[in-house]
Amino acid sequence: MDAMALHIIDDAAADALLTDNPLAPLDRHARRPADRDGDGHWALKIEQRTGSVDAAALAAYEPDDLAAVFKETPAVHRFLARWPRASRRCATRSSTTGAEMPRRCTRPAADQEGAPDGATVLKRLKALPGFGEQKAKIFLALLGKQYGFTGAGWREASAPYGEEGSHRSVADIVSPESLTKVRDFKRATKAAAKG
Repeated sequence: MDAMALHIIDDAAADALLTDNPLAPLDRHARRPADRDGDGHWALKIEQRTGSVDAAALAAYEPDDLAAVFKETPAVHRFLARWPRASRRCATRSSTTGAEMPRRCTRPAADQEGAPDGATVLKRLKALPGFGEQKAKIFLALLGKQYGFTGAGWREASAPYGEEGSHRSVADIVSPESLTKVRDFKRATKAAAKG
């Protein structure tokens, strides 16, 4: 399952890091386009501060030490109590299994041939630290739309984020233009909820 180049952040260095690092897209902020409350450069900030966003390197940090990295100004994320812990748990799980996380979530079970179906992958994603229903669906859509995952029913399992031609989430960002469309969709959704 090879990814195309991700264009989530609209910054060449940050997008290259998200494309090249199998752990980076799993973290919370990678699934959301840059906006007012998070500039989306979290992975690049962490790499600059620690020297790596490699799973084993992040997993080796003591929780309080990693939290301190996240808190350096400018802070990596506004939810500083939870996010470093969830990121470290995700890194620990990835480094101890020796599997790249996108591949780990989409690989067949030992008694199965071919890719698991979308519902199975959604269940695996929801078991990851920090993933609820919505985040798991968005990431499943990202796997299908940009990582080439073809398991049966992935669009249905990731609905509404898996809809073809939609511009609802980070799964749909492949260019600066599509980033603008996703931002416009989110603004319209918020305005409709307020009105």
